[in-house]
Amino acid sequence: MRDPLGHHGDVEVGDLEDFAVNVYAGSRPSWLDAALRASLDDLGSYPSATAAEAALARRHGRSPDQVLATAGAAEAFTLLARWRPWRHPVVVHPQFTEPHAALELAGHRVATVVCGAEDGFRLDPDRVPDDADLVVIGNPTNPTGALHPASAVQALVRPGRVVVVDEAFMDCVPGETETMTGAPGTGLVVVRSLTKHWGIPGVRAGYLLASVDAVAQLRSRQSPWSVATTAAAAMVACASAEAVAEGERRAREIAGWRVHLESALTDLGVAHAPSQASFVLARVGAGTHARLRMAGVAVRRADTFPGLDDTWVRIAVRPPQTTRRLLHLLPAAMP
Repeated sequence: MRDPLGHHGDVEVGDLEDFAVNVYAGSRPSWLDAALRASLDDLGSYPSATAAEAALARRHGRSPDQVLATAGAAEAFTLLARWRPWRHPVVVHPQFTEPHAALELAGHRVATVVCGAEDGFRLDPDRVPDDADLVVIGNPTNPTGALHPASAVQALVRPGRVVVVDEAFMDCVPGETETMTGAPGTGLVVVRSLTKHWGIPGVRAGYLLASVDAVAQLRSRQSPWSVATTAAAAMVACASAEAVAEGERRAREIAGWRVHLESALTDLGVAHAPSQASFVLARVGAGTHARLRMAGVAVRRADTFPGLDDTWVRIAVRPPQTTRRLLHLLPAAMP
């Protein structure tokens, strides 16, 4: 591949059984489908994210001018990369590669801090260089599933530095225990996505929470009408009290599915990182990824994540009855 940072799990699936993409393995709620269909009646007008930002602000106990709706988290990372002439941007890896790729595309030279498997991919704030003016970290982190304490994330914040926390998978943590959405102030930006938990990757719906000044500056760099009418409708629907309750139910369901997968991997003697997300990073050995593909199953290769090699794969959490097929094939696929 030309650029490993640009590789994403969706290109691995094709007609294979999908354990590569971290989208919730269930149907969308009827109220979300109804909101998406109703939004089609407004396609004759230019889109507005004002109502969406107000709804998200209520969801997180913030003011609307602290919320910026974006065309997925990917647009948020592009805006952040182009926001300032960063002198020393640091990305904590292994993690979702899009923020790193966006920074490079914007002309920045990116430094990395790599968390190791021997320490459970735990964040050590002291390893981040003191002069870093931008730090990007995922929580829980993709692909490791590590959930960092909010106190460790907060320890990264200091004068003259912006800390960006990618919380794309925080909604699959029951209670969202370590979220920073209630804390964003000067120097802290939280990025969220609606894609995975609500099964709408085709609707580019994301947002960020930050200080009033930061949101205003980022908004001034955003392309006009970048958030489509359907995406704005999804944001309103997914910020409702009904959505919060359903989101928590899904989080607990995912946790149960994950326990089944992790227990089975342990029984098979497969090393894996303890996860708090909707995927598990497993060390299955070199060549296993390709052999599973030959058997009709797609898992996400992990050697495109800085800090990992081809002995690792990321396995999306699925209901036990679906996971059994992967577990049946896995022993024969491993070296």
